[in-house]
Amino acid sequence: MLGWLGRVVWRLGQVLALLVAGYAVAAVVGGAIPVNSGWQQARSGVRIYVIDNGIHTDLVLPVAAEGVDWRDLMKPDDIADPAQARHSHIAFGWGDRDFYLNTPSWSQVSPVRVAKAMAGMGSTVLHVAHIPAPGVGPHMRTIVLSPDEYRRLAAFVRGTFAEGPSVHGYGASDAFYPAKGGYSAIRTCNQWTGSALREAGVKMGWWTPFTFAVMRWL
Repeated sequence: MLGWLGRVVWRLGQVLALLVAGYAVAAVVGGAIPVNSGWQQARSGVRIYVIDNGIHTDLVLPVAAEGVDWRDLMKPDDIADPAQARHSHIAFGWGDRDFYLNTPSWSQVSPVRVAKAMAGMGSTVLHVAHIPAPGVGPHMRTIVLSPDEYRRLAAFVRGTFAEGPSVHGYGASDAFYPAKGGYSAIRTCNQWTGSALREAGVKMGWWTPFTFAVMRWL
């Protein structure tokens, strides 16, 4: 019996390894296929940023630019310290609600929560943080969008917000807002970032489940 069970476990392990390898290969291939291949960065317009922490990407947009003002959605009272809403920029990240709200640091990652998120078993939120303009660094990219491109990007982000109350975030300057869409292994936080940039017309990979698939094009 133990021998039979061991063979079953071994086979399951092989299948899982093949699935993981196939997923990684698909991510590399999908991220290498360009969408909006003729795009060129605008000479003037709105400067935006994309921040990569190694696992997750955030879009960083100005509080107000080209007729887009985020203050109608994000109120100072939504965050623990309303004074922090005076910052010039806002970082947006999308993801699984349970994972986001219960994982304030990577040291607190739960394999169960990861599995549930990848399986698409929960609702989603937008993590919104009020921050100063980012500085230049190895994990940040910046591009300039034309006014029309920026408004398309902003419309995509705005369209992700769902009805419902916000929840205070990890610190004094961030909050979580109910979001539309379901998180899964196919539609990850980085795919959301890539989708926003593709919607704006930016040259981007066709499928961007990992950070490198987003950042390589910027």
